[in-house]
Amino acid sequence: MAQAGSAEGSSMVQVLPGLYLGGWAEAGSALGPLVGSVLMVDTEEPEPAELGKRILHIPALDQPDTDLLSRLDECAAFLSAARRDGGGLAALVRCHAGVSRSVAVVTAYLMKTNNLTFEEAYAAVKAAKPDAKMNEGFEWQLKLYEAMGCKVDTTSAVYKQYRLQKVTEKFPELHSMPREVFAVDPTTVSQTLNSEALYRCRKCRRSLYRSSSILSHAEGNGPAAFARKRIPEPALLHADGQAKCTSYFIEPVQWMEPVLLGVMEGQLLCPKCTSKLGSFSWRGEQCSCGRWVTPAFQIHKSRVDEVQALPIYGRQTFKI
Repeated sequence: MAQAGSAEGSSMVQVLPGLYLGGWAEAGSALGPLVGSVLMVDTEEPEPAELGKRILHIPALDQPDTDLLSRLDECAAFLSAARRDGGGLAALVRCHAGVSRSVAVVTAYLMKTNNLTFEEAYAAVKAAKPDAKMNEGFEWQLKLYEAMGCKVDTTSAVYKQYRLQKVTEKFPELHSMPREVFAVDPTTVSQTLNSEALYRCRKCRRSLYRSSSILSHAEGNGPAAFARKRIPEPALLHADGQAKCTSYFIEPVQWMEPVLLGVMEGQLLCPKCTSKLGSFSWRGEQCSCGRWVTPAFQIHKSRVDEVQALPIYGRQTFKI
């Protein structure tokens, strides 16, 4: 197997049959003629030796807050097609140094195609390329990818929380929020077309959000997670002493938009009767169970009623 060095000491290595990993210098390496497809994870333009090859360019900086997660399925599809339809030519995944961005993409590809855990796939890449070391942000994103079953599911709570955290990182500079961040206001769609549980204001019965908007979280450490003055009352504890979750943490809903932009934290009020439902904070808030959630859009369970849809004779009725 041919290898080429670079200023950073990187070299092209074979990870799977027909799949190579390397840095920018490999575009003109001795192995170059054997490469038919190049997946660039870099901010730079293609090298002259790459012109004429099949190219997928993912503009990305090697920084922890760079979003690779949303592009991983696209990368996997490109690499699978390149290996399948390459006519004997290999696919190369490269970034500048060949140690972080490209490593993250190849690790995700192994996870998806070989049914490996993050740890197993990363270990396999490092065995082929000992200098491989993706940044901690990419590690976190690949663990989220694993949690979603190695598929970018934009409807999952995992992805919604990730997307909100990406918005939070840019919050001080935001002049508007991406529309996809907001769940549809349930009052704008027909309730008979959706079998999800609906949550309504306990005071005025205004529909607020659906069960798919709830972002679940692992329970925290209970009383041990709180300062002494904030230890929950015994009535708010499970039988084993763990604190109960007394709030729902949800994704933003369209009716919240006017109060969220440009404000780090505040109250969430019913858009109809203005009764207090909960609070929000882009910095995060602590659930009663002790878990810290960031960002936090918190609705107190005592302020809403859950309404279940029950199909009866081909129609749907709702039960509180």
